[in-house]
Amino acid sequence: MVQKIDRSARSAADATTVYSLLADGTTWPAWSPLDSFELESGDGGLGSIRVFRTGRTVSREEVVELVPGRRFSYALLSGLPLRGYRADVDLTPADGGTVIHWRSSFTPKVPGTGRIYRWALGKFIQRCVEGLATHATTLAGKGS
Repeated sequence: MVQKIDRSARSAADATTVYSLLADGTTWPAWSPLDSFELESGDGGLGSIRVFRTGRTVSREEVVELVPGRRFSYALLSGLPLRGYRADVDLTPADGGTVIHWRSSFTPKVPGTGRIYRWALGKFIQRCVEGLATHATTLAGKGS
């Protein structure tokens, strides 16, 4: 059964600022629960393989869609017992800022674990979307 997660937050920063943070994997440990980032292959753009570490978990993700200032999407290649994991982060300008809408879907490899992964990843993604919104607002406040 396909599991879905849908989280959002609002940033006072413009969509270009928010998008630049998403596109630059080196910034993710600053605003998300991730401990580290490594670019395994590519230049950071479409088709690039990014490696993130959180505690003992190492996840490999491929950048699968880029629409500058609008959408950043990635797919999980390895690291969690999930199939078909894809996340789409959509940015919508709103009232001088940006609404960040982070959606993901996946199928658990182990039957019966979908609800647990949906809950845990939902909490993780909520921390990501809130951290991204806050960090982008801070950058925008500094005139970046």
